[in-house]
Amino acid sequence: MNLCRPLALAAALLASLTAHSAEPLHADLVVYGGTSAGVVAAVQAARLGRSVVLVCPEAHLGGLSSSGLGFTDTGNKAVIGGLSREFYHRVWKHYQEPDAWRWQTKDSYGGRGQGTPAVDADRRTQWIFEPHVAERVFEDMLAETDVRVFRDEWLDRQGGVEKQGARLVAITTLSGQSYRGKQFIDATYEGDLLAAAGADFHVGREPGDRYNEQYNGVQTGVYHHNHYFQAPVDPYTTPGDPSSGLLPRISDQPPGEYRAGDDKVQAYCFRMCLSRHPDNRVPFPKPEGYDPADYELLVRVFDTGWREVFWKFDPIPNLKTDTNNHGPFSTDNIGYNYDYPEGSYERRREIVEEHRRYQQGLMYFLANDPRVPEEVRQKMAQWGLAADEFEDNDNWPHQIYVREARRLIGQYVMTEADCLLQRTTPEPVGMGSYTMDSHNVQRYVTPEGHVQNEGDVGVKPPGPYAIAYGSLTPMRDQATNLLVPVCVSSSHIAFGSIRMEPVFMILGHSAATAADIAIERGLAVQDVPYGELRQRLLAEGQVLQAPAPPAPQENPAPQESAPQTDHQPAPPRHSPPTPSPVES
Repeated sequence: MNLCRPLALAAALLASLTAHSAEPLHADLVVYGGTSAGVVAAVQAARLGRSVVLVCPEAHLGGLSSSGLGFTDTGNKAVIGGLSREFYHRVWKHYQEPDAWRWQTKDSYGGRGQGTPAVDADRRTQWIFEPHVAERVFEDMLAETDVRVFRDEWLDRQGGVEKQGARLVAITTLSGQSYRGKQFIDATYEGDLLAAAGADFHVGREPGDRYNEQYNGVQTGVYHHNHYFQAPVDPYTTPGDPSSGLLPRISDQPPGEYRAGDDKVQAYCFRMCLSRHPDNRVPFPKPEGYDPADYELLVRVFDTGWREVFWKFDPIPNLKTDTNNHGPFSTDNIGYNYDYPEGSYERRREIVEEHRRYQQGLMYFLANDPRVPEEVRQKMAQWGLAADEFEDNDNWPHQIYVREARRLIGQYVMTEADCLLQRTTPEPVGMGSYTMDSHNVQRYVTPEGHVQNEGDVGVKPPGPYAIAYGSLTPMRDQATNLLVPVCVSSSHIAFGSIRMEPVFMILGHSAATAADIAIERGLAVQDVPYGELRQRLLAEGQVLQAPAPPAPQENPAPQESAPQTDHQPAPPRHSPPTPSPVES
């Protein structure tokens, strides 16, 4: 949810106190949340002939897809279908236009992130793109329909859901406006509507034995990527002296027992769009409240010889990047988001502001502080914020990367057994294939007196896996006309794979089609006939089972290369990890 605009939030709060309730607006389907899934769900329902209102806290639509995450985490692209694939096709079409290439030529960028040239032009895709391009595509898709879009409308989370029994009747926002519908979809990253409607949910990591999962719960001693301290680093203000206190950004609490559950969530960051073109580069700003001491731990990492600062400056068109977290101390603000999932709007705004200050300060530090190795500092000074992106927000992304917040506990809970193809998943309405990917959750001091990160996991599924319809539906006695395509019913580690933007769009599409059937038949969402839903989804271009591998060819056509994604799987240090008194 975009909470970067405190003035807009203040205005909404004021309106809730002063405005008289407006006449309720009626629609067949009420979609709450302007994420990629929300836009797709609204568009799909409108194409099916339903009246739709899209009620958005956001001013800018598309969620992370239009807020910096342009180097798409795809997995197996063959299982991305429906309106999700249409979105990436429209992106491809945009980049066929000469005026799409302002800061570099199309030829100099090459075909990175594009579909296989052998594919027909009406099916070509592009998976790597600029933020403003994604936002334009989402707006175009909506403009072609009769969807009514209401922006800066914040759900009244205390009393803004009207129900009759287990059936939602209306939602009301802080402005006093009510929206009445036959079906509802919660497409927020936070799961605010599902929670306000009384559906069960979970925040944090379940214990490993809850669903018999190896990779859930606390993961001390598990190192799947390069996001941990590979060399010993002293955590104390005065090295070797615990009485001097800890450096900033290190917890003084023990991490917990291996595979124990907790209420902590994986780290958030902003997916910055940077530029190195001199005419499109804004130097990194020095944020208010900047304190170079916040980055002393990074100086000590540099002292070990680490230099991987630029490994996740992933190139997108026009000499820009989608810049993501990489390494033991990077853009992920580890440990500072625990209150976010259930926090008030004001508390969330504080957390977002803390993340902005931390991350802007980090970039300013890297480009300016003399303690940064010269080769890093000089190279970083060549980069800056892209001047033609997020122009109404000081070139900073509108949306923080909420990797995980609430997760529904619904009719079916997706677990690592589904992602690892260890059981047959019932009634698929989409597929996932990306690595089970959790970013770090904690930064703590080991018994040996060194700093270490915990929670980073990356386990690649053996192939595409099905996502159950039951993971979109709440318990019958809690909500019979609500579907949840983002905060789906899943364990922490399964959500680590499901949480990719193409999958959210896939599930948004399927949720809208299920809602259409429920309206047509007068059914609870739990009673939608799966046979009919499956037939409809397949006809709409959704992919519900993994395609057979192609037969070997004597001279195979060139295949598109898979981009480096949010995390690159690497062998764990030890697998399965053994709890040890040293790390616990």
